[in-house]
Amino acid sequence: MAPNKSFHWAWIILAVCFLNLFINYSIRLGYSVVLPEMIGNLGFSRTAGGSIYNAYFLSYVALTPLAGYLTDRLGARWVISCCAIILGGGVLLVGSTDSFWMACMAFAIVGLGSTGMWTPIITVVQRWFGLKKRGLALGILSTGYGLGFASMGVAFPWIVRQWNWRYAWYFLGAGALVMALANGLLLRSDPESTGYRPWGQVRGGTPEQPRLPHNRPEGPVLSVLFGNRIFWLVGLSYLAISYSLYGMTTFMVDYARTQVGVPLEKATSLATIHGICQMIGVLTVLPLSDYLGRKRMLILSNCVITSCAAGILLSGGSWGPLCLFMGLMAVFYGATFPMYGACAGDFFPRQIMGTVIGVWTPFYGIGAISVHWVSGLLRDTTGTYHVAFTINVAMAAIGCLLMCWVKTKHDMKQIYSEF
Repeated sequence: MAPNKSFHWAWIILAVCFLNLFINYSIRLGYSVVLPEMIGNLGFSRTAGGSIYNAYFLSYVALTPLAGYLTDRLGARWVISCCAIILGGGVLLVGSTDSFWMACMAFAIVGLGSTGMWTPIITVVQRWFGLKKRGLALGILSTGYGLGFASMGVAFPWIVRQWNWRYAWYFLGAGALVMALANGLLLRSDPESTGYRPWGQVRGGTPEQPRLPHNRPEGPVLSVLFGNRIFWLVGLSYLAISYSLYGMTTFMVDYARTQVGVPLEKATSLATIHGICQMIGVLTVLPLSDYLGRKRMLILSNCVITSCAAGILLSGGSWGPLCLFMGLMAVFYGATFPMYGACAGDFFPRQIMGTVIGVWTPFYGIGAISVHWVSGLLRDTTGTYHVAFTINVAMAAIGCLLMCWVKTKHDMKQIYSEF
């Protein structure tokens, strides 16, 4: 289809999307690093701190299905660009907050902006890369959020020494606004419209994935999805593992500071360890999932996460085992969310993958929202994270079990016959 070009625009798409994820996940995951200083300065409880984060997830979860739908209809370029502007403005407001309700409102705006920083991004990357290259592309892409988290662990103590916690948000908000311009100039929504074929797709070969008869989905797409077994099993597994992972990472710095009793710089080093190990994971686990299959890798990943969560719980707050188990968990943490996103491209027609990812996002969000309230409340009530972390172990195990029940060939045949 495409002329023979020495340089493929897919790599520009991947680089721009990488930077978007770097900024977005420095904000999303960096909240756990900023949390102890922020709530201490403002006089908030941990339940309030969890509620502020949940304001983000409530708007994110409510509107991500719309972002996925608009990505399929209008293209990823403008959805991502507009959301970057909203994201930057919201983060600047977070840095200016002085009250609980203002913080909730500002983080809700951040959540709205973040709707364009995951579903449209992994949709456009999957469209630009062939079926057997998606794990590689998503692995490279996903180093962006691991690097963002690691950078916050290093940069935040320095920012606090130089100024205060507010400047972490000011710098990130400015970065998001810069990316809005880059997105508008460099992103393209699909390869066909610009004369390319997906990178890695065999030249002159047949399409690697069945297509719908029309370029865009029509008809009762949601009713078909809601009646499909694979949609519910993957979605509920996504919910369970999201609960477990966010329960461990959001409160890990506070756990290290208040329950293990280490100073701020040592506690924030967990974020650096976590971020570096995430990058290792996405560069190894995701490409491996191209060959072993997404289902097998998700089962393995969820099993390891369950074991690491149990190890953290049983280590008794010892610093060495805490770092070891948190790092090993992060190897698979970094690959988890892209692999669930890749399931949409693997199991469903490519023209509706944005819609599928968008509709799966509320499952992810329910897990993340509920764990912040439950864990914050349990910590404030009991004085420790023991009960909260026990629930996290159970939820990770449930996420693993649900993926074991997915019957890929049978379920995919049903999906394509219904569409």
